[in-house]
Amino acid sequence: MTIRWAEKLLVAKIEGTYGTDSTPGGGDAVLATAVELSPMEGQDLERNLDKPYLGNDGTIAVDLHSKIKFRVELQGSGTAGTAPAWAALIRACAFAETVSAATSVTYNPITASHESISLYLFIGSTRYVMKGARGNVAIILNASGIPYLEFEFTSLFTLPAEGTPPTPNYDGYQDPTEVSNATTPTFTIDGDDYVLRNFKLDAGNDVQGRFLIGDERVIIVDRAEMLDFQMVAVPLSTLNPYALAKAKTQVELVITHGTEAGKIATIEVPTMQIQRPSGLAEAQGIMEWPLRGKPRPDAGNDQFTLTLT
Repeated sequence: MTIRWAEKLLVAKIEGTYGTDSTPGGGDAVLATAVELSPMEGQDLERNLDKPYLGNDGTIAVDLHSKIKFRVELQGSGTAGTAPAWAALIRACAFAETVSAATSVTYNPITASHESISLYLFIGSTRYVMKGARGNVAIILNASGIPYLEFEFTSLFTLPAEGTPPTPNYDGYQDPTEVSNATTPTFTIDGDDYVLRNFKLDAGNDVQGRFLIGDERVIIVDRAEMLDFQMVAVPLSTLNPYALAKAKTQVELVITHGTEAGKIATIEVPTMQIQRPSGLAEAQGIMEWPLRGKPRPDAGNDQFTLTLT
């Protein structure tokens, strides 16, 4: 029987115990796009046997794991102080969630006590189970585009099998608003407004599989956040990225998308170190700066926040 690639259903749920299937169902459905699955990653060990004739000796598959990559539209729950439908995904990328009732939900990177999720991907009736999954996330906002959270997860390996997909419930997902002058009211550096073309904040998680005798798990061993953004150039007397980079000066960057309560997302980087500009860009005859920056922790775990209000 033919399996249609379009017949995909992704569900995800936080695990109570690492690597123990949390059995996500239709209420845990993920409204994803651009799904890419690598169901059986690992190594193939060559046996290299000595024999009196030529030919293959066969291989042994080891360190098996799965990887999945996809995007989710960046949009709040529609109610201030209520976690979004994609909350489990970002929590499994080494983020803490702080809920202020009827006010806000804030996510910040953390160093320890990382959570994990179980994901199921159904393609037709084939079910791919990914337990003990942890990953990385990038926040993407491009002018005239849809704002996205781009996730990539690594999980323990489970043999795919046939299964019955649950009925998905996507009620927790709100329609996104495009990134524009009207819907993205704030982009500031050190408190001053500038004109932005595109923006990407990558959490930079170093996600590794750890396959030992007596223990197999996926861990996040380090983090190196990176900002990439392109803005309209201004006179150096207004903003001088070259001087900032040379002096290793730290500046605050804030971008806010959304204007309706429950659907506002604010990314705040209190201590961004501008990296040396590597070139110039031009669009419609206007000069622009492609810039990079490193979010720097101050007290720790405070290098940036994503706040939904």
